[in-house]
Amino acid sequence: MTQCPMSAKYGPSPGILPGIERHSFRVAVVMVVFIGLILAPQCMGQRPPQNPMTQTRYTPKKLGYKLFWEDQFNGNQLDPHKWAVRGVGPRALGYVSGEAVKVENGCLKLLALKKDGRVLVGAVGTQAALTTRYGYFECRARLQKSSGIWAAFWIQSSRISQGEDPATFGAEIDIMECFKKLGTDIVSHNVHWAYGPNQKSTHGMQSYRKGVSKGFHTFAVEWIPEKYIFYVDGYKYIMRSRLAFLISRNT
Repeated sequence: MTQCPMSAKYGPSPGILPGIERHSFRVAVVMVVFIGLILAPQCMGQRPPQNPMTQTRYTPKKLGYKLFWEDQFNGNQLDPHKWAVRGVGPRALGYVSGEAVKVENGCLKLLALKKDGRVLVGAVGTQAALTTRYGYFECRARLQKSSGIWAAFWIQSSRISQGEDPATFGAEIDIMECFKKLGTDIVSHNVHWAYGPNQKSTHGMQSYRKGVSKGFHTFAVEWIPEKYIFYVDGYKYIMRSRLAFLISRNT
């Protein structure tokens, strides 16, 4: 997967909750981008794909955000003040390695490479540099070509494995996952919480975007206290109330 400019925005949040401020980001709480090999269960439990909720095309600026954080990937290596290779070691059927992460020509490239009898895969995150709460998170990326690898962009609470109450320990918000076996014009979104034996999930919510597997596209989530809104190329595809899914999955 090739990832190009990422950014985040910050500003007041009129009409949300007193004392709450919006952040908006084009890339993660902790931000993570990843490419790896698929295990079959990871793309199960998907909902039927849907078209945009409206033909209105949104931008962070139209939604009232101001730029807070970004990375244009200038230079030839990760900016250590923003990113680090994340989770070096075995993951799914691959092995996360810095050898599978490159920065060149204004892009971050996350690769899958065969070496010494295993497949090295790339993953980076902001865990050592940036954590935040609420906002608009966005990346511009070109998805993987192979059907055997899986690209993802998500934000995740650093405390998610410490307990089961998402109000206290947070969640993982999958802004975009691309499983080619689901179709070349489909990307998935998801929310997980309560890491461990009682892990819970909204299950995959799919967006249909013709040609999403070709060229560069923009993937985003707007995370505010009462809901998650998922966007592809500026179009609003999925909107989920946080309270609704928490009640439905805990009763």
